[in-house]
Amino acid sequence: MKPENNNDSIAGIRSMKTRILLVDDQEIIGRAVGMMLADQPDIEFLHIKNPVEAIPSAVEFKPTVILQDLVMPEVDGLTLVKFFRAHPATKEIPLIVLSAREEPITKAKAFELGANDYVVKLPDKLELLARVRYHSSGYRHLLERNEAYQQIEMSRRSMAGQIQSALRYVQSLLPAQLDATPAVPIQARWNYLPCSSLGGDTFNYFMLDDDHLAMYLLDATGHGLDSALLAVTVMNVLRSRALDADFLIPSTVVDALNKAFPMESYGDKSFTIWYGVYSISKREIAWSGGGHPPALLLRPGEEPEQLESDGPIIGIMPWDEFITSRRSVPPGSRIFLYSDGCHEIHLQDGGEWKFSEFLAEVVKIRDMEGAALLQNLLETCRSLAGADILDDDFTAVFFDFPE
Repeated sequence: MKPENNNDSIAGIRSMKTRILLVDDQEIIGRAVGMMLADQPDIEFLHIKNPVEAIPSAVEFKPTVILQDLVMPEVDGLTLVKFFRAHPATKEIPLIVLSAREEPITKAKAFELGANDYVVKLPDKLELLARVRYHSSGYRHLLERNEAYQQIEMSRRSMAGQIQSALRYVQSLLPAQLDATPAVPIQARWNYLPCSSLGGDTFNYFMLDDDHLAMYLLDATGHGLDSALLAVTVMNVLRSRALDADFLIPSTVVDALNKAFPMESYGDKSFTIWYGVYSISKREIAWSGGGHPPALLLRPGEEPEQLESDGPIIGIMPWDEFITSRRSVPPGSRIFLYSDGCHEIHLQDGGEWKFSEFLAEVVKIRDMEGAALLQNLLETCRSLAGADILDDDFTAVFFDFPE
């Protein structure tokens, strides 16, 4: 079944006739009101004499205005006002109380219980038409607003569902945690916590051959589906090695990415990346990158070394000077890759967490087991921000190189 169009639904509300339900036990009043309305083609009229039938009749008739007498047998008029306001189908329908006398106390009570208007019966025809049309118009506007809000909420839920599906897809592409083996003496632990909207972070690591492990972390600019799609596209290109590059030489990979993903071809989206290749036999890391926070090399007994990503953000301009840098990785060393969501934290007092403070925190917890270290860092960021969900994706990967 084709879903109802929002514009068609609202147009239907706007074209609704004014429907008047009169609840009054006197036949003469029903006839008098009916005669006043008989020559009005835009008005439908229903008279109910038994107040017990008032609510069932209203549910079926769907009035845009209710006229209700206050003095009736079986049910007190003020009690019926209360019943109308308690029923979900009638709680918002404008209700005009009809009374034989102008009594301030009764009028006040009627308004207190939810009446919208109070008229001494029977009013002049012009006055009655003006009142019912005024209240009916207001009710239609209310229905339009409610319909619009409902459609917005449905759209929001649909978009949220799409974002969650996209997020699950992105997460399904992430690598498994890596445990060291005799053939690949490397352990990898990671933590990926998306922000409230779909972000552009992703990462991977995989063996290029028996001796070389490729590792990278990238961050597409902005948030949302377009950023995530760009990140996933780059990830798939790297996974399939669908670049004119030597994947053992990081600078050629980053250069090829810069040429393959000009931002003007991808909705003005660009991305940062740190790409490295670790040689098991040489115990050496080679890396290159563009615009990304520096990876941290934590060697035993030494201060952390920042492995800078020297090139520009990928896709923003042609660049012919991407370079490959190299460092030795002694036994017991660690390499830490992360996105800017791990250190660009908006503090509760309005300030910003400084990179030097982030670095000091990493140094303080550097000897923890990888998974515990990442969780500790995440909890620190949450505490500083005063929120469980951060403003940006928290993406961090630790590589351990045991002795």
